[in-house]
Amino acid sequence: MLELAILGFLYDAPLHGYELRKRIAALTGHVKPIAESTLYPAIKRLEKAGLLERATEPGSVAAPRHVLTLTEDGHRDLRRRLAEPVQRDITDENRWFTLLAFLRHLDDAAAQAAVLRRRLSFLEEPASFFYEGDRPLRAEELDDPFRRGILTIARATSQAELTWLRATLASLNG
Repeated sequence: MLELAILGFLYDAPLHGYELRKRIAALTGHVKPIAESTLYPAIKRLEKAGLLERATEPGSVAAPRHVLTLTEDGHRDLRRRLAEPVQRDITDENRWFTLLAFLRHLDDAAAQAAVLRRRLSFLEEPASFFYEGDRPLRAEELDDPFRRGILTIARATSQAELTWLRATLASLNG
């Protein structure tokens, strides 16, 4: 997820590390804050893999800044990750939102639609946070108001996403 966010934001424009960290935090920070001790090793891995380059610019007030730029290999790698997401990127809501934030960089509408169809298929499967044996429980079956609340909120969120997915797929296929 972190590498995808780094590549996605650098696809838009070169950024220095601090600005990149702010953008990633704005996208995912409420769920998983990004520490420097996590971000900078990921940047180094991507740089070592030839997916991004680092250039030094003079700082406006103090120390020089390192500006990160995506290479052509980085552009290709991002598009590959978007076109062929791992299953966890489809099923985990936070990873899905990160993928969705950059799906526009996949230029092919058919490839975008294929990713959206995978998410749609996942959401259409019966699921719950709570089960009786192997059977998923519905909100109406629970006496616990808090668990009922979880399921009610999840259902509303899923319905909104299903509506959006179907409409977006229709426009991409249209």
